[in-house]
Amino acid sequence: MKSLVSKTLTISLFLLASFSISAGEIKIKINKKYLNFPVSHKEDRQRMIFKTDGKPDLSVVIRLAPEEADYWVFKDVSDLKGKTVTITYNGSDKALNRIYQDDIIAGQDSLYKEKNRPQFHFTTRRGWINDPNGLVYYDGEYHLFYQHNPYEREWENMHWGHAVSKDLIHWEELPDALYPDHLGGMFSGSAVIDYDNTAGYNKGKTPAMIAAYTAAGDKQVQCIAYSLDKGRTFTKYTGNPVIDSKHIWNSQDTRDPKVFWYKPGKHWVMVLNERDGHSIYTSPNLKDWKYESHVTGFWECPELFELPIDGNPANTKWVMYGATGTYMLGSFDGKVFTPEKGKYQYTTGLIYAAQTITNMTDGRRVQIGWGRVSHPGMPFNGMMCLPTELTLRTTKEGPRLFNVPVKETEQLFTPAGNWTSLTTDKANELLKEFYSADCLRIKTKFKLSHATSAGFNLFGQKIIDYDMNSNTINGRFYSPEDMTSMELSADIYIDRTTIEVFIDGGVYSYSMGRRPDSNNKEGLHFWGHNIDIKNLEVFKVKSIW
Repeated sequence: MKSLVSKTLTISLFLLASFSISAGEIKIKINKKYLNFPVSHKEDRQRMIFKTDGKPDLSVVIRLAPEEADYWVFKDVSDLKGKTVTITYNGSDKALNRIYQDDIIAGQDSLYKEKNRPQFHFTTRRGWINDPNGLVYYDGEYHLFYQHNPYEREWENMHWGHAVSKDLIHWEELPDALYPDHLGGMFSGSAVIDYDNTAGYNKGKTPAMIAAYTAAGDKQVQCIAYSLDKGRTFTKYTGNPVIDSKHIWNSQDTRDPKVFWYKPGKHWVMVLNERDGHSIYTSPNLKDWKYESHVTGFWECPELFELPIDGNPANTKWVMYGATGTYMLGSFDGKVFTPEKGKYQYTTGLIYAAQTITNMTDGRRVQIGWGRVSHPGMPFNGMMCLPTELTLRTTKEGPRLFNVPVKETEQLFTPAGNWTSLTTDKANELLKEFYSADCLRIKTKFKLSHATSAGFNLFGQKIIDYDMNSNTINGRFYSPEDMTSMELSADIYIDRTTIEVFIDGGVYSYSMGRRPDSNNKEGLHFWGHNIDIKNLEVFKVKSIW
């Protein structure tokens, strides 16, 4: 850190000709790519306002460090080269004067190599992330927008962060796409491609990418913005908000619009979380919305989509879900979703606010969810769970949602061992060589036999804990499709700070923070009275960075 401070002072002096300082304010003529900011959690948040060529364009809060920083954050200002940025700050002038510009971010030399950086889950370079937003595929790119506080590793200053990928696995982080404005912070939403130019923003043969989002100020309202450069920059609709929440609900809790094109009705559908559930709106042009119906029993981050049962396009059901991994099956006529029965649950644990990708061309329904986990000592917080494919399959209880990692993840895993018909002792012996691995994938099927409880641990942390008496897995009720077999299968993904587990082909999945007991020496360890390990596969993992 001392060398970084020294570098900061050197750069600040070097750039003095383009850096004007007065009490509570600095002016910087931008000639580099980034502005770097020191952050200390010993400091209180203070208001910081950016003005470009004298015009206010962003207001945030930040804990600027007057002395040693806990970490550094940055703002991409590459689009402002040659312009003068004025920054005012309500806190310490000494802290304000430590801001500097550079063509690299502070800490670039260790980026993606940090001790607790997940190696095959997406994380932002700096700051807090939560809900995935605007998941859309267009022109060879998957777009991952997400809730982002670029100025701290805790929640605040909601922007839409942005990353793109060619394969759903390797991500390139781009500058933030949406910024807080006079209507409030940029809360969650979705994105579509307006091929038919219903909103009137298309340019020639280039269709507009349109984001629908919640602006959260004094109240929560729904807005849209459009992009003609594949999501790199957005222009907000001058008529925002498009829904101002003055209809029957009259509630502050109205957010997270999920928009899709309903082909049979030739109109747009918005599913919007409002108070006690999901409301459905329709629109011909993404600007003028009509309230249609409401389904109670959900909270935040709505989804509504159609899936074939067992891959049969002639036999489909609609799926509605919310942020918590619960869902309903039913029918949808373009205006009203009619559930058949109550709710089911397909996933639990760290995952929250999952959203599916719009506009995929191969027919798959792929989701990405927020992983609610911190990474000790890191200048970032939160991550995205593995992208997974959702399917409806027939079970003994009827059609149910299955959830497995997408096929693209296979490129990350190299076989390191494959065994069958093992005793517990033999399996545990074989696993010893993998104790020191910081990332692994393990696939296994074991037979409970005489065990009333059995499972699989990582240095004392129970990754699988199945109780035959209560039929629970890690405390949640779970009954295998064929109880007479006494078998349980699991596909386990272990990253540096998280673990994701997919049970029996994805009929149930869960996730957890990786929290091994430092005093426990048992490593990777099957346990349970006289259980049989029918199959055990171990894979080494390649970093996505």
